[in-house]
Amino acid sequence: MIDKVEVKIVNKSPNALPAYSTELSAGMDLRAWLSEPVVLQPMERALIPTGIYIELPPGYECQIRPRSGLALKRGLTVLNTPGTIDADYRGEVCVILANLGNEPQTIENGERVCQMVVARHSTVEWVQVDVLGDTERGAGGFGHTGSK
Repeated sequence: MIDKVEVKIVNKSPNALPAYSTELSAGMDLRAWLSEPVVLQPMERALIPTGIYIELPPGYECQIRPRSGLALKRGLTVLNTPGTIDADYRGEVCVILANLGNEPQTIENGERVCQMVVARHSTVEWVQVDVLGDTERGAGGFGHTGSK
């Protein structure tokens, strides 16, 4: 069974609300709200507005993630992926898109530019100690478990 959470939303754009592409999708497609197309040159980035404002319940966050098709086909990605929207943020949801490809890319109004995932999160309560418990891995860092 899939948990459902109620999230309040204001849509100031004429675009459709964020929506799941399939029944079991984790991410909802989010669309650009632009007065004119934005051209991203190679290695350039831009803040893309969506016209969407949300009110998440306490204990939830919204993650902004790249769309795999845009990344593979056009070299477009979300620069601070995943971007995090906290439950107390009330501003417009915007997306930092970057063109990692070799050709200029044009972003059009209404284009699906990213995925939005709403997820539960925990709040940490630190317990300061002098020694941590032992594990098999121990302090082994990056690449410690090998390449195969």
